Amino acid sequence: MAKKVLLFCLLLCCLTVGLVAQPTREDYKHADEVASYGKLAYGTKIEPQWLNESLFWYKINRKKGNDYVIYDLEKATSFTPLDQEDLASQLKDSLNKELEAFKLPLNKERFSDDVSSFTFHMEGYKWSYQLTSKLLSREKLPEKEDWGYWAEGRDELANGPVTSPDGKWLAFIKNYNVVVKEHSTGKETVLSFDGAEGIIYSSYLAWSPDSKKLATYQVRPNIKKYFYLIESSPKDQLQPKLHKREYLKPGDAVPIKQPALFDIETLKQIDVDGQPFENQFDLSPIQWMEDSKGFIFDFNERGHQKYQVVRVDAATGKTKVLIEETSNTYVEYPRLRKWMFNDDQQIIWKSQRDGWFHLYLFDAVTGKQQRQITKGEWLVRNIVDIDQETGQIWFEAAGLKKGEDPYHIHLCTVNINGKHFKELTPDNANHHTWLSPDKNYIIDRYSRVDLPPVLVLRDGESGKVIKRLEEADISELTAKNWKAPEVFTTKGRDGTTDIWGVIYRPTNFDPNQSYPVIEYIYAGPGSNYVPKDFTTSYWFSGLAELGFIVVQLDGMGTGNRSKAFGEVCYKNLKDSGFPDRIKWIKEAAAKYPYMDIDRVGLYGGSAGGQSTVNGLLQYPEFYKAGVAACGCYDNRMDKIWWNELWMGYPIGQEYIENSAVENAGKLQSELMLILGEMDDNVDPASTMQLVDALIKADKEFELVVLPGMNHTLGGEYGERKRRDFFIRKLQGEKTPDWNK
Repeated sequence: MAKKVLLFCLLLCCLTVGLVAQPTREDYKHADEVASYGKLAYGTKIEPQWLNESLFWYKINRKKGNDYVIYDLEKATSFTPLDQEDLASQLKDSLNKELEAFKLPLNKERFSDDVSSFTFHMEGYKWSYQLTSKLLSREKLPEKEDWGYWAEGRDELANGPVTSPDGKWLAFIKNYNVVVKEHSTGKETVLSFDGAEGIIYSSYLAWSPDSKKLATYQVRPNIKKYFYLIESSPKDQLQPKLHKREYLKPGDAVPIKQPALFDIETLKQIDVDGQPFENQFDLSPIQWMEDSKGFIFDFNERGHQKYQVVRVDAATGKTKVLIEETSNTYVEYPRLRKWMFNDDQQIIWKSQRDGWFHLYLFDAVTGKQQRQITKGEWLVRNIVDIDQETGQIWFEAAGLKKGEDPYHIHLCTVNINGKHFKELTPDNANHHTWLSPDKNYIIDRYSRVDLPPVLVLRDGESGKVIKRLEEADISELTAKNWKAPEVFTTKGRDGTTDIWGVIYRPTNFDPNQSYPVIEYIYAGPGSNYVPKDFTTSYWFSGLAELGFIVVQLDGMGTGNRSKAFGEVCYKNLKDSGFPDRIKWIKEAAAKYPYMDIDRVGLYGGSAGGQSTVNGLLQYPEFYKAGVAACGCYDNRMDKIWWNELWMGYPIGQEYIENSAVENAGKLQSELMLILGEMDDNVDPASTMQLVDALIKADKEFELVVLPGMNHTLGGEYGERKRRDFFIRKLQGEKTPDWNK
């Protein structure tokens, strides 16, 4: 009897957790195939370009391969002028390699405005193909310009001489000072006399349009800071290589700039009061007004709680703050934007000052706010175009309609006086649009994660659909039992705010089974990260296919919602929206009982790696296992701009409280760390400091270090390790013996 009871209990246990067989190599191979099912969807990749008011073209992926279509508005017809069979044959002869029509690896394709030729880049050449004569020619492309490492400070002395608009003067830096040379006489005149090695004038000189004034910055350089990388296995030598990267971290000194102004008619310097801008994070490049009566620059105060647009009077050097943004948390300066209007007499300004990103109109001379152009509990994402004569503005907006995904982008128009607002793309979807040069037509490609792309031509005035141009074909995809992600929404921690996400299921999904849940997380503030367009290229698909439900969502603390929604992250990056995430997953599981929330995993890279570790440390009762890649586990170790914006300046106790390194002793869940040894985005020492803290706390974890790899989730090897880890830890199954 006891044996029967035991057998019954074991059977009940199996039914509870789901019958997932031990995975094989073939299962992994099949998972990779599912992840590449995108090749079975056609008409999903479309990038239009306007040629003129009556012609546009687009590249589209069809079953046979890439096709190039030109649409003629006057004739209301489309045609394909490119003879790809002939082009492939000629390219094959020129390059002596096998090439197939409709599958040519072309880049930067373009038709000429009169549709007489087709140009593209390939194999280091720019090619030109005459569509009538079918003559193919090529020219060698210049070597790619080395822009240097992204975190390097600008070399203020690296710019060459700058000629005045009237061609009479040449301005340059000599012995750290500003010098002008008159072309007619060759005479050089020194305009500044206080430049020295420790306080230099920038060679990025800006002439006024009338050539009567010259402006630049005097710069007090900072002490450069570096971190170091050891490349253990270089391809060209046996011994390792040492690399160093210039890299500022929170709290480090930054260069200090002061505006400088020179009168070319008198060859004298005009004093500009730079004292109000001393406590700076940065000053933007100088921008002259069209009338040459002044120039403007943006002042970004250190700590990012004040941001100003400043005007300097060209005659007197006096400064005036035209626009000021302040916040007791942060001013989200990367998303502030300005557009000059009315011959630079007015500024259209995108600001979050009322709690949502909206457009405002300011006088560019007095700084007076003339009106708020857009308003409401939705936000302006970007301005597409401005008619300088009529004042009509075309812009992208999101969150317009209650009940629709608030991240969906719609094209709208409004007059600069705030009147005549109109939504031009009303369909419930995410819209990518291209305005014709005369604004009479709109090409609109729209989709959702669960709606394949549609390409339509719209009337530019009303938004009415004139012609349905293309519809994606996913019949072969669905024949493989592919399942689109499901959009799922619940209320967040406050009980009122909608939290949006998606659920991914395997192709062999069985609602009678019980599946572990894995959340892919990226919770970095400033943007949203859940896909909104239709795509079949989800890297989650392979993981889901091995017996998991994978979810992704945007919790509070991320961007593209209200200011209050984003401010949850301020000095509190370890929050990562977890109260919203856990509530969301629990409510999804209440609707779908096959989601086993006793077996929840978490993974992500970069800021997602940081969030993964913090999720395990703070919520071990919910997140049982996590894989964190290339993370910053202490914000004092990461790049200056990102961390000072969200974590504040000066560096305070909150940096310690948010540090996974400082809190490593709290680890209770299963953890794998992945690190590329050549990561020059996040200092690899951040991962190793976490490793050190975990060892000192006597914690168990797994570490995967990938030689030669940069900032990465791990590539193919890392993906296999991640799959193995979750199968072992959440399914309790053995994984293939990869060494046999």
